[in-house]
Amino acid sequence: MEITIYTDGSAKGNPGKGGYGVVLISGTHRKELSQGYRLTTNNRMELLSVIVALEAIKTPNANVTIYSDSKYVVDSIEKGWVYSWLKKQFKGKKNQDLWLRFLSIYKNHKVKFIWIKGHNENPENEVCDRLAVKASDEYNLLIDEYYEAMQNKEDLLL
Repeated sequence: MEITIYTDGSAKGNPGKGGYGVVLISGTHRKELSQGYRLTTNNRMELLSVIVALEAIKTPNANVTIYSDSKYVVDSIEKGWVYSWLKKQFKGKKNQDLWLRFLSIYKNHKVKFIWIKGHNENPENEVCDRLAVKASDEYNLLIDEYYEAMQNKEDLLL
């Protein structure tokens, strides 16, 4: 099974309200996903969009191509940085919770990442951007519990 995925994340303020948008395409099937969060970062939403997309795939060992405008996500995986971080238990690195969640689902498929320039008139990337921004403006914003807990922990240390 061949699946093409487009992802995007956004945050209004960094940190601030954020959201992600995903478009999954397989043959004639198309699915759009989005969700907003009350306090998060752009990088967390970029990474979460990829995670949610991979978690939405029901068929194991799918051939997946992910298009993302996030150098943070694409380079971390394609250049192998995330595996070095894992070996060092993510010491000094952010988003450990999401990277561990990513690694647990990533191994279930054959995934290839392609970086695309954001806001460069790629129709599906533009759809993802609109989904992400709209999700962050909704009233049913979720709590990014790990992020907010880490923020509160940092505040206590100040």
